[in-house]
Amino acid sequence: MTLTLTIKADVNLAEVRKQLASRQVDSGVRDTVAAQQERLKRLEAQLEAIQQQRQEGQVSTETPSPQASDLSTEEIQRLKAQAAQGDAWAQVEIGYRYDLGDGVPQDLVKARQWYEKAATQGNASAQFNLGVLYAQGEGVPQDLVKARQWYEKAAAQGNASAQNNLGVLYDKGEGVPQDYATARQWYEKAAAQGDVSAQNSLGLMYSMGNGVPQDYAMARQWYEKAAAQGYASAQYNLGLLYDNGKGVPQDYAAARRWYEKAIAQGNASAKVNLGVLYENGDGVPQDYVRAYMWYSLGAAASTGEAQKRRADRRDQFARRLAPAQLAEAQQLARQCEARQFKGC
Repeated sequence: MTLTLTIKADVNLAEVRKQLASRQVDSGVRDTVAAQQERLKRLEAQLEAIQQQRQEGQVSTETPSPQASDLSTEEIQRLKAQAAQGDAWAQVEIGYRYDLGDGVPQDLVKARQWYEKAATQGNASAQFNLGVLYAQGEGVPQDLVKARQWYEKAAAQGNASAQNNLGVLYDKGEGVPQDYATARQWYEKAAAQGDVSAQNSLGLMYSMGNGVPQDYAMARQWYEKAAAQGYASAQYNLGLLYDNGKGVPQDYAAARRWYEKAIAQGNASAKVNLGVLYENGDGVPQDYVRAYMWYSLGAAASTGEAQKRRADRRDQFARRLAPAQLAEAQQLARQCEARQFKGC
C-alpha cells in the first residue's frame, strides 16, 4: 500500500508574520521577521524540489551529507536554543533543517521530535509535516491512522496541504474506508486555496467519474488551474485531453505543447506520449529518430513496472530503426538530457 507523495513544506507566511511580529527576537540569530520568512521559504522550496525528485524516482536512498546552510554553526545553535525555549516557529525551522540535512546531518527522528514540539503548540505546519512522516514511515513506523489524525488537526486550521492529503487518503482508501465524496470535499477545500495537487486530483475525479459524473469539460477546467501554476502532472493531463479529444476538440499541436511543458519539469509519461506523436506523425512531422529519443528518455525517467514497460516499448521500437538512425537517436537523447529537455 503506497500513499501518493506530497510536499512536506507548507509555510503559511501570513501566520509566520503574525506570530513572529509579536515576539522579541534574538538579534544574534539574524531573526528579523523578514529573515525567518525568507529562510522558511527557501527551506520550503528545497522540500518541494525533493518531492518532485521523489515522484520521478530520483532520490538516493543514502543519507546525504549536510548541505551548505545560510546560517553558521553558531547561528544554528542559537536557533536550537530558541526552539528549546519553546519558540514554535524555531522548532519548525529546526525540524525542516533535520528533515533536509541543511546545516545539520539529516535525521528524520530529530525532525519528528522538533515537529512534535511545535505541533503540540498548535502549529499547523508542524502538524502537517508530522502527518507526512507517519504517512511515509519516515522517522517513525508507517501509521496512516496517526497521519490522518495529524492532517485533521492541520486541516482544521485551514492548512491546504493537509486538506489535500486527507483527500488523498479518502480517495485511495488508505487508513480510512475509500470515500470519493469525502475525498472531493477535502480536495475542494484545498483547491479553493490554490493547492495544485488538489486541483489536479479534482480533474482526475471528473476525468474518471470517481464520486462525480464523468465530465471532461470540468476536468479540463481543474487541470488548467493547476497547469497555470506550473504543475507538471496537470500539464500532462491537459495534453492527454487534447491528444484524445476529451472535453476539447482533438488538437495534437496543443497536446504537444502541454506535453513539452510537463517534460520541462521531468514528467516521464509526457516524454513517452510525445514519442507517440512523433511515431505517428500527429501534430508533428513523423520522425522515428525523435520518437525513439523520447521513448528512451521516458523509460530512463521511470521507475518500477512503468520503467520495465517503457523500456520494452523502446527496445521493440528500436527494431524499426537502421543502425545509423538508432545511434543518432541515442546521441540526441544524451544531448537533450544535457540541455534539461529544452529545445529538443
